[in-house]
Amino acid sequence: MQALPDWLAPLPDAEAMRSVDRWAIEEQGVPSLDLMERAGARVASAVEAIAPDGSVTVLCGKGNNGGDGLVVARLLRHAGRPVVVVCTSPPNELAGDARANLERLVGDRPVRLDGTSWEGPPAGTSPETLPGEPVVVVDALLGTGFAGEPHGEVARAIELAAGSTAPIVSVDVPSGVDASTGAVAAAAIRAQATVTFHAGKPGLWIAPGKAHAGIVDTVDIGIPRGAPLDATIGLIEPAVVELLPRRGSDWTKFRSGQVVVVGGSRGLSGAPALAARASMRAGAGYVIACVPDSQQPVLASAGTPELMTRALPEDVEEGALVEAGADAVLAAAERGGAVALGPGLGRSDGAFALARRLARELPVPLVIDADALGAHAGELDALAARTAPTVLTPHAGEMGRLLGRSSEEVERERLRTVREAAARSGCVTLLKGDDTLIAEPSGRVAVSAGATPALATAGTGDVLTGVIAALLAQGLDAFAAAAAGVWLHAGAGRAAVRALGVVEGVIASDVVEALPRARAHAHADHDGHTGHGAIE
Repeated sequence: MQALPDWLAPLPDAEAMRSVDRWAIEEQGVPSLDLMERAGARVASAVEAIAPDGSVTVLCGKGNNGGDGLVVARLLRHAGRPVVVVCTSPPNELAGDARANLERLVGDRPVRLDGTSWEGPPAGTSPETLPGEPVVVVDALLGTGFAGEPHGEVARAIELAAGSTAPIVSVDVPSGVDASTGAVAAAAIRAQATVTFHAGKPGLWIAPGKAHAGIVDTVDIGIPRGAPLDATIGLIEPAVVELLPRRGSDWTKFRSGQVVVVGGSRGLSGAPALAARASMRAGAGYVIACVPDSQQPVLASAGTPELMTRALPEDVEEGALVEAGADAVLAAAERGGAVALGPGLGRSDGAFALARRLARELPVPLVIDADALGAHAGELDALAARTAPTVLTPHAGEMGRLLGRSSEEVERERLRTVREAAARSGCVTLLKGDDTLIAEPSGRVAVSAGATPALATAGTGDVLTGVIAALLAQGLDAFAAAAAGVWLHAGAGRAAVRALGVVEGVIASDVVEALPRARAHAHADHDGHTGHGAIE
């Protein structure tokens, strides 16, 4: 598998982080206790920032994550804070560095969840609240190596933490979240903040784990530079702006990129219009909207004189495209560029037949979205025969139909699902969401850091399709076009909010109009070396 490009910040999984730790300790001679001490110190600082005063309850498991928690407890006690340490298993079961930090602990010894000392008998009743009446809780129950479902006292501790009104700071990863995938099999901590060590983890940025992580702070704990970070997943960084093509003085409209948008049906003429306008605003020099004959006058008179339109044969009763329109699309694509297939296409038999034929025969880069994805439900593997770059852009419901499973199943295992779809289709596959995931057939994945709730409105998916098609038409490879498109689309959403002053007032057309501002802001930041290119 190829290494991650430099515009992706590596998100190592649990095994990769174990390798980093071994390298630091065994090959670089860094004492593991020193790493644990620095980790605990960074978490203690986060606790102080969230709640400068008041009692703290630290929930400790029996592994190294619990050892980090014991460091936090000791440092906060040294700072004069009242701290209750809760262990979910007998402290005498702790080993290694966790045991060493238990012995370093000053003040009261760890207690059970019911508040009783481990040296005495349990209370005999199930506790209703966490011990200590905390103003903040530290979650040091389960570490990055956890996968599956919490059980026993750990599960009960998570339940009690959920019932507390105190904010929670998680150590490395919220307990119950699979750090490698973001999957949450059962109950999991919902943190206000997560302090993670050395590098971000996939589960902190991929839903549903992302929703449990709160504010993620990635901190240095003293692992030397040059650690062998073998990651196949990365977070899209502002450096992706370098990929966005810039027009040269000698460019023609066709070198700027031709995009052919194929879609539209009765009542859905807005979708291809949005995709086409987004392609133009994303830099495409020549855009043609191929729509049903009855919809062509609608688009031609919609106030975008730069947009070329072409009327295709339609099923008059359905008001939708038919397979006979494929020849005109194939002819339009002879100039090269890219095709955006699906916005507003509808679900008629004729429209589906058109989508399947174009996917088979188009020799140019292709984005398949919306109802064109539905045309391939249960036939995902057929797309593997395509040789030109191809991007699929399903949301969870569309992904479920492609794979023959429910959208709920997709949302529970987003990383596994997007990788499966990419491998089976042979296409770069983009699973939409605040944590939009972009997977290559090889398994490499780019993750969006998130956008804005303003994009949760009708038509923004069509805008994204148009943006990606424009970048494909300008020569970017499918993985880069999808990632840069997601990043630019998110920036435009934030720019639209800034222009209107409210999230709820943004519509998809506002996002289209904000694309140039988002791009200009990004280039200005990057050229000025401000250290970021995101739209705030």
